Amino acid sequence: MKKLLLFLCCIFFLFSFNEAKHPYHVGSVEINYNSQSKTFEITGRFFLDDLENGLSQKYGKSFHFNDAKYKTQLKEALKNYSAEYFKLKTDNKFLKINYVGYEEDNESVNLYLESETVNTPKKVEAAVSFLYNLFDDQINIVHIIVNGNRKSEKLTYPNRYLYQQF
Repeated sequence: MKKLLLFLCCIFFLFSFNEAKHPYHVGSVEINYNSQSKTFEITGRFFLDDLENGLSQKYGKSFHFNDAKYKTQLKEALKNYSAEYFKLKTDNKFLKINYVGYEEDNESVNLYLESETVNTPKKVEAAVSFLYNLFDDQINIVHIIVNGNRKSEKLTYPNRYLYQQF
């Protein structure tokens, strides 16, 4: 009887969190310099529900990943959102950043961007503020990789700027 009661308590405990969302608001951005294409390949990873809510709040309408009828709207919204909340500068020159696309699964979204061509940088500056429009406790972990040299930094709202020397 005690084992059954313990089992039922465990089940109740596990299912009591089914409506709760993750307790942290965190994303990651990897900025990787590809020496062959001479571009920065940028990958942002965010919780799916956070990105849906961030886009909805920003643009005043609903967005739903994992729903084919929203694909066109999501593509345009992510392109505009990325242009506003991500900037990249190398050797004192702002780079044009192109939206490439996104992939989704049940819990996260990978956002893909690519810079214009640029010679191997000595100095990289970035402004990363994804989801700052939604959460005042958002953390973005940013990794910058140039020629295999990886430098990482944690940006916590409202801090959005980072600078790395290579």
